[in-house]
Amino acid sequence: MSPLSHFVLVATLTALVAALPRPSFLSIPLKRRASLTTANGAFDLDKALSHLAFSESKISSGLRALGPRSDAPTVQPTRRDTGSVSLTDGSNVLWYGTISVGTPAVDFLVDFDTGSADLVLPSSDCGSTCSGHTLYNPGASSTSVDLGKNFVLSYGDGSSVPGEQYTDTVSIAGYTAVNQTLGAATQYSSSLESSNFPADGLMGMAFESLSVYGANPVIQTLIDNNAISDPVFAFKLASSGSELRIGGINSALYSGSLTYTPVTQQGFWQISGDAISANGNTALSSFSAVIDTGTTLIIGDLDTVGQFYSTLNATDLGNGFYTLGCDSMPSVSITIGGTAFPLSATTFNLGTYPTGSSQCVGAIAATGSLGNTLILGDTFLRNVYAVFDMGQSRVGFANLA
Repeated sequence: MSPLSHFVLVATLTALVAALPRPSFLSIPLKRRASLTTANGAFDLDKALSHLAFSESKISSGLRALGPRSDAPTVQPTRRDTGSVSLTDGSNVLWYGTISVGTPAVDFLVDFDTGSADLVLPSSDCGSTCSGHTLYNPGASSTSVDLGKNFVLSYGDGSSVPGEQYTDTVSIAGYTAVNQTLGAATQYSSSLESSNFPADGLMGMAFESLSVYGANPVIQTLIDNNAISDPVFAFKLASSGSELRIGGINSALYSGSLTYTPVTQQGFWQISGDAISANGNTALSSFSAVIDTGTTLIIGDLDTVGQFYSTLNATDLGNGFYTLGCDSMPSVSITIGGTAFPLSATTFNLGTYPTGSSQCVGAIAATGSLGNTLILGDTFLRNVYAVFDMGQSRVGFANLA
């Protein structure tokens, strides 16, 4: 074969491959790891308190940032003076998996988090606080562009994550978000150090209006790049057969029909709920909630959670958690859009406390700074198929198949 004929053949085959239709969605299997319950069935109080504080500060900061301008947010961007993926449930605290960033591509483990909007990775300029994580080196990527901006994520415990903003290519299972804004953190808070946080960074999946950078989240960039045709993603978070689907819905993973409810304020995936019931009796009604895959618990303010447990004669531990008799754990359901979704006993029961006792900890926890907004985390989401529809600004739920 002549060189010219070989070139024509290769060019023709390349064109044919490029012309093949790409699937309109991608499915990502999710794998489970440990939980807030230890191997011997005990409640891990230290881990739970750390996660409760992190979730509280993340959501409360976002709520303040979305509120009136007189209520100063604790998350601020600033100018700089100088120049199919496998995911794991990390300790029931986050869902994480692999994305690729840069050219040549480098793999990072990230927390897939519907409670935030930005992509944050540890920078090659980060010191000991980023030890054990894969580091993002913008100088090693030919597609990295320095935006000349800083960012600072500030948390309620006084810690902060500062860094610099760049754009780069970000790929998930072969789908690429071009010129995606990301933050390269030059310092990690203790909650993000490798001993506490198995992922390298966080990939937010909320709306652009929540973005610290004022930029599109990765999912929105994929939509804008026409990488996916349907602007939705959906989670099944369960002990087995879990999946994140981007660009479509997997009808084989749920039974019955989806119940949709509108997003009440873009930023978070924030909705209105009808009621939370225990043992068939309404314990709470007419609540606002943020749907957050980055939180393992259901979290509410002190009064709301206290009201829920008061109907069950639970014992207040004084740290946001309550105990009940292990043999009398309640049957709990959450009603949204007129449909009641029951919580399994295994997701509501966090284990014995103290270890070996007959008292068990409930998975609805209290904190002081959320106002009248609940966080519905994995305690709820592991019982439903959840659809996040960016195109129609709504969330859908169905019982698992």
